[in-house]
Amino acid sequence: MLLNHVYCQKIANASSLSRNVGQELRPHFSCRRSTFTSSSNTKQSTFRFIWDELRQRPLQYFTIPSVAAFVGLTTNWMGVYMLFYPIDYIGTEWYRTSPYTPYGAIGWQGVVPCKCEKMAARLVDIVTKRLLTIEEAFGRLDPNQLAQLLLPIIEAELLQELPRHTGELMIKLIRPVLPYILGKVLANLQKEIDGILDLESVVLEAFVRDKEVLVELFQKVGRVELDFLVESGLGLGFILGLFQMVAWVIKPRPWTLPVAGALVGYITNWIAIKLLFDPAEPVNVGPIVVQGLFESRQKEVSEEFGVFMEGRVLHSGILLEYLAKGGQDGELYSFLRRQLPYPVPEFMINAAIRAVAKAAQNQNDYPELHKYMTNGLDVGDTLTHRLQQLPPKDFEDLLHPVFQEDEIILIAVGGVLGAIAGQMQTFLGWGGPGATIKAAATVFVVSATSWGYFFFKEVVETEKEEIFIEAQEFVIKPVAIRRRNTLVRVTPEVIPEWMDFGDKYQ
Repeated sequence: MLLNHVYCQKIANASSLSRNVGQELRPHFSCRRSTFTSSSNTKQSTFRFIWDELRQRPLQYFTIPSVAAFVGLTTNWMGVYMLFYPIDYIGTEWYRTSPYTPYGAIGWQGVVPCKCEKMAARLVDIVTKRLLTIEEAFGRLDPNQLAQLLLPIIEAELLQELPRHTGELMIKLIRPVLPYILGKVLANLQKEIDGILDLESVVLEAFVRDKEVLVELFQKVGRVELDFLVESGLGLGFILGLFQMVAWVIKPRPWTLPVAGALVGYITNWIAIKLLFDPAEPVNVGPIVVQGLFESRQKEVSEEFGVFMEGRVLHSGILLEYLAKGGQDGELYSFLRRQLPYPVPEFMINAAIRAVAKAAQNQNDYPELHKYMTNGLDVGDTLTHRLQQLPPKDFEDLLHPVFQEDEIILIAVGGVLGAIAGQMQTFLGWGGPGATIKAAATVFVVSATSWGYFFFKEVVETEKEEIFIEAQEFVIKPVAIRRRNTLVRVTPEVIPEWMDFGDKYQ
């Protein structure tokens, strides 16, 4: 007994040199470890040892999973933020190999805006080769009805081109035949639209010209996945933090918490990203269907993608703008010159092109034209329907490239922040004066901060929805029930009869 006491005292004296964990920690744990290893190596004694330690300082040990949960939430949020922001590179150019590299020695640019051209090109490939053709969209328009809507705008441009009396006289002369000529020209335009209006260029330039459009698209169609990626860090971090806590009980060394914290940050990011897309195809595990979160929301995501593309990228205004692009050097001018006989003067062709450009730039002045084109082109519904029909693996390409680009960097960020948090935990003064107060303060701070994130998120989302509804003057529609988390679902065959309400609450 005396020898054992001397042995423990020597270990206590040696470990008092450690400053990373606190002078109070080493004597307690070194002595307990010596007694523990000399008494028994059985599992029962291990569990008893761990249980005794947790009972002695429960609040201090509870800080470990609490901080791990906070680290999981914070690192995942940071990873998602770094996907999209900042829009432009901030920092020094040292060791930044190219404009398409999001990082330098000291600096960062969001992965999506940095790789905007590459990601936009993949989206263009999906839209133009699998979902929509410009011939199909314009083929739905009635040339004669479109001619009637464009006619007043063309007449107004002719009046501006010519002296007042001359212009009025010419309009009176050509008005009887102008609708017929314009209808024929528009009918031929439908047949040759692919050579005049390049859909790939329209979509690509829309994203590249304004990087925020691409960022907004990914954030909108992937809102549930991005929320899951962030919020899952809280639960996964807490669970992994329990293992981190046990490791600290068994081996309380200065490096234990930093290493375990790095693993928590790394693993939570990795698991969350895997759950987003794997498995792509539904997998039946008894009555349970397991599928990647993004693929399981294919119907809802397709609807949001179609609405966004129709409203922000392929709306009537931008299509008319690109149609009139180039003026006398553009494809539309060459087409009209081929279609109309040379006795038709140049100023009339120029007036027609300016009329198209004017209609594109002033959508509020010509609501009937744009309403007809939007309904006739039917871009949103077409994209929605065809995107819903894609195989899950092909559908995955819509969002997965965002995470594939520099994915390891985003996961590594979690590891670094986790290690920093773990290192800070070692300074809680385990077993020393004020340790309980420090532990209580730590739990309070991380809990309040985590709660603040969810509260602030709900407030911001509510404000965005109110602003969007007010700006768009939306017509209120029946509320659709949306699945927030569809990683696991139950097949209809195993639902009890008393829970089957049929279409009552559809």
